[in-house]
Amino acid sequence: MPAGQFSRRWRQCSVAALFLGRRARGRSALFLPVVEPWFALEALDPTILKITEPHTDPLIRANLFLVRGRERDLLIDGGNGIVPLRPFLSSRLTKPVVALCTHAHVDHVGAIHEFEERLVHPLEAEALAHPAGDESLFFEDFPLAFRQMLQRIGYRDVPPLMITALPDLAYDPGSYRLVPTPATRLVDDGDVVETGDRHFEVLHLPGHSPGQIGLFEPRTGILFGGDAIYDGTLLADGPGMSLGAYVRTLERLLALDVTVVHGGHGASFDRLRLHDLCRDHLARWRA
Repeated sequence: MPAGQFSRRWRQCSVAALFLGRRARGRSALFLPVVEPWFALEALDPTILKITEPHTDPLIRANLFLVRGRERDLLIDGGNGIVPLRPFLSSRLTKPVVALCTHAHVDHVGAIHEFEERLVHPLEAEALAHPAGDESLFFEDFPLAFRQMLQRIGYRDVPPLMITALPDLAYDPGSYRLVPTPATRLVDDGDVVETGDRHFEVLHLPGHSPGQIGLFEPRTGILFGGDAIYDGTLLADGPGMSLGAYVRTLERLLALDVTVVHGGHGASFDRLRLHDLCRDHLARWRA
């Protein structure tokens, strides 16, 4: 986010320790700043906005994208749901919004329920509609197999708490839960999501998640890749993941006529970087 784009009001919770509620019993009390706004906004071009949650750990700091269309706007992913998203975007939402979930992992679905039209792949619909109920902002609560995968690929210093600030003084990280969110439309490979003046082809890109999808605009070469591709270490052998499917996904992306990739995490990148990332991961996985 450009410096000065939003003013932040910091207050230090130094009067007393913040106790984290029933689920956090036995954990250490925390001192965290309170920050407003929770979200950061960056204009990638005149029609595409990137939204992030800068006070989350990078592990769960997903990218959300708002594509401004002629007849409707397209929201791609919903973040963690720590704070409602729609009020933050209210001044920018002048048209109906289609909210598309690239996959149903917790850092991508949090705000999808706030929108009337909700799209997801059939293989992710159950997880979106019926979250497990054990979601947590505490790393020790993450599934053991997931934590072991992170250790194998080099995530050694993950903090105990996935947020570095609070959205308000009363917020209790121990109360974090996802809202059950039934889809209103199921989309699969080859379907088209349109905004009136733009047409995005749905790509089924499994591997990171069975129903992971991306959106590709053939006219411009823009790819919204979700967690199928981003500029970082791709997660391919944790719970619900498939290395074999991921190999096929990266091979497919290598053949795509892409100009720019807006991934599920980190900075956007061009076709050359896409090819480097795909080839590096394929070589590592095949070694």
